[in-house]
Amino acid sequence: MATLKVNGNGRPSNVKHPSAPSLMMNSHFASVGEEASKEAYEHGIQVIDEDKAFNDNLSTYLNLEKIIPAGFNYHLISVFGSQSTGKSTLLNYLFGTQFGVMSEQERRQTTKGIWMSKNKRDGRGMAENILVMDVEGTDGRERGEDQDFERKSALFALATSEVLIVNIWEHQVGLYQGANMGLLKTVFEVNLQLFVKDSKTIPRSLLFFVIRDHLGTTPLHNLQNTLLQDLSRLWSSISKPAGLENSRIEDYFDFAFVALPHKILQPEKFEAEVEDLSKRFREGYKDPKKAGLLDEAELPVFLPEYHRRIPADGFAVYAEGIWDQIVHNKDLDLPTQQELLAQFRCDEISREVLISFDEKITPLEDKQAEDARHGKSSVIPDLGPIMNAARAKILKDFETSASRYHKGVYARKKVELEGKVDTRLKALFQKQLSAAHKSGIETFSNAVSAAVKSGQKKGASYDFAHIVESEKKKALERFESEAQFIHVEGASWSTSQQELSLYQKELDEVSARLRKDEMRRLATRVERWVRSRLDESVGLEFNKIGTGRGGSGAPEHGERPPSEKDLWDRVWTIFTDTVGNAENRFTDRAQSFDASPDEVEVGLWRLRRKSWGVLRAKIDEEVMEGNILLKLRENFEDKFRYDGDGVPRIWKQGDDIEGLYTKARESTIALIPLLSRFRLSKTSAPPPLDAWVGSPPQSVSPADEEDLAPIGGVDEDEGKSLEEEMTILGDAKAADLLVRFKKTADGVYVEAKRSTVSSMTQIPLYMWFLLIVLGWNEIMAVLRNPFLILFLILLATGSYITYTLNLWGPMARMANAASQQALEVGKERLRDFLESSDTGRQAMAMSGRPGGSRQRDADGISMDTLNSDGKQKHKDEDEDIDEI
Repeated sequence: MATLKVNGNGRPSNVKHPSAPSLMMNSHFASVGEEASKEAYEHGIQVIDEDKAFNDNLSTYLNLEKIIPAGFNYHLISVFGSQSTGKSTLLNYLFGTQFGVMSEQERRQTTKGIWMSKNKRDGRGMAENILVMDVEGTDGRERGEDQDFERKSALFALATSEVLIVNIWEHQVGLYQGANMGLLKTVFEVNLQLFVKDSKTIPRSLLFFVIRDHLGTTPLHNLQNTLLQDLSRLWSSISKPAGLENSRIEDYFDFAFVALPHKILQPEKFEAEVEDLSKRFREGYKDPKKAGLLDEAELPVFLPEYHRRIPADGFAVYAEGIWDQIVHNKDLDLPTQQELLAQFRCDEISREVLISFDEKITPLEDKQAEDARHGKSSVIPDLGPIMNAARAKILKDFETSASRYHKGVYARKKVELEGKVDTRLKALFQKQLSAAHKSGIETFSNAVSAAVKSGQKKGASYDFAHIVESEKKKALERFESEAQFIHVEGASWSTSQQELSLYQKELDEVSARLRKDEMRRLATRVERWVRSRLDESVGLEFNKIGTGRGGSGAPEHGERPPSEKDLWDRVWTIFTDTVGNAENRFTDRAQSFDASPDEVEVGLWRLRRKSWGVLRAKIDEEVMEGNILLKLRENFEDKFRYDGDGVPRIWKQGDDIEGLYTKARESTIALIPLLSRFRLSKTSAPPPLDAWVGSPPQSVSPADEEDLAPIGGVDEDEGKSLEEEMTILGDAKAADLLVRFKKTADGVYVEAKRSTVSSMTQIPLYMWFLLIVLGWNEIMAVLRNPFLILFLILLATGSYITYTLNLWGPMARMANAASQQALEVGKERLRDFLESSDTGRQAMAMSGRPGGSRQRDADGISMDTLNSDGKQKHKDEDEDIDEI
């Protein structure tokens, strides 16, 4: 081969790779940082250096090589053997890597620590994403007797790799140290610790023995048997943990063997067989039916049972954890490392998937928090689909990325993530239900109130119980629909049964409260009806007090007529009948509310108490000072001014005004004691108000008694008796009323006396004769003039009417008053005139002088001796003026 290629298709001995440094030693490849480019890793990466330090940039390298997204679709191969046996050269030929090889002139250690590189020969029948680890050789002079690193590196390779290539020369087969049997013994002993805790979960490994420089003298089969016998004896001699004493090496390892020609003496054949060997690094599986029928040289290397099931994105953390335990001489516990890796990666994945979850859920949480701060609760639209989508996505994303890790840890972390997610979603769910609860209750209450108002406006009777039942059914359906809308699939807490029960309970409470409020309104309407009826009926009864019109006046002797004596009986009858009708109305209407018997009983009891308050208020209104005094005056005037037939009296001389006045006054005064006490005429006792009202029902609540005025004789705690309750006018008020009435009656009496018309005297007959003789001409003149006759007829008619109505006295007084007023006005005008003229002022001045007394006439009359009426002043008046 004249031309050598980097991918391993040529012979790289003694020839440097194009990108390799001058000295082909991996120890000279410096570690690079996270920001390095892919070209900086063209020779791979040093995973562990010669000082046992783990490289933190391993994940960066895997990401640059696009291994991280591969998930489980990657494979790891390690090679170890004695130093200077061509391990790196073999890997470069097989996988096209660029590991440094030994210089034949110097023959010194090339690989230090553990290096890793990706397979460069993808797409040639090999598996994808093959990672190759080149382990520092054993039995090197540089390490001397210090076998600590080679044991730890071999143990690390066995713990992390699916396939462990053991590179030995043909002449080393059968040797203890040359075939690395001592190292394998140590590795097997420590590796058995992997199976102590959980042997069922530990995958198998493949020990792939590559016998180098095989000349063909000894058949491969014989070399294979020798190695297997040596391994069996080695396994039998190692110390095994308790419970694994009878275990075999075949229980934990599979073996494969291949022989390669001499690289220097048979280069073409070496390269050809290496090419064939590389094709075995593909994925496959064991078929029990074909076992033993296939050529071993054609079997694939990568089997599912060899894979460590560590996702590619967690391999760096996993490898670092294993190396940490190895380098600190800790017992290597592979399941624990897988669990730690799983915990680490699952936590990272949880944080990553929660970011998108927060973007969708946090605004909803903020919306609910804002509503809570403002004291309101609103139903968020589309909350259910948003929660379902967010929950399904985060769990799916977590499952996609984390299910590749340790199943137990994944399951536990998934439960933890579900707990975090469900805690937040449950809070949203419950607050949404609470908002729907409050909104539904408010909507239900408003709907019932609106339906009731609509029924009231139409004036038709409405069925309150039907309205409540219908709206309650709608509210329940609406709540169940909203609860179903926000149901979260797969969440056990996403149930609304408890909230639905509370919702139904509160609906019942609100229904009861609305029914109670409606019954209160019904009671108010019935009370207004009672008030209107009592105002009219009781007012009419009080208007009948002592009326004498229509010939039903009070007799001179005996008891008072029924209109006065039976006043309170009739008032009580009207009251009980009216309230009885109201109770029937209330009971009939309350049945349409689906009210309980207790509620009806309480409503009737309240109605009776309120009705008594209405009656008492009406009675107090009728007996107010102005009203009762007016009624007494009307009663007195009816008996004084009207006769037994109800005809108005015309007072004449000789009428017994004093007798009629006395009788009418005493009859009216007798009404005051009657009106002072509410007593029935038959029993002369107060009506049975306490028995009629009844005792409070057992179901009555304090709220039902808050607006009730206390009633004497019914409410014992008030300390007021029934007699006191029935007292309408107190003694002081009655006495004051009597005095005021007497003054009013006296005024009526004086007015009657003044309006008395004196009887006409008898005219002598000769006066009629003289009147005719002397006035004959005038009589004839009148008879001949029709207009004058008409005037006389009108004058006579007016005079008769005036006489009939007894208006002469009032007319005379009016005429006298008018004349007096005219005289006063004339004097005032005269005085103003005199004051306004010079002559008048001089005359007034002269009248005031002493000499002016000479101007008096012979009768001694002057302006100074006249009073305001134009009459002569008396001596007393002059003295009074002198005193002022």
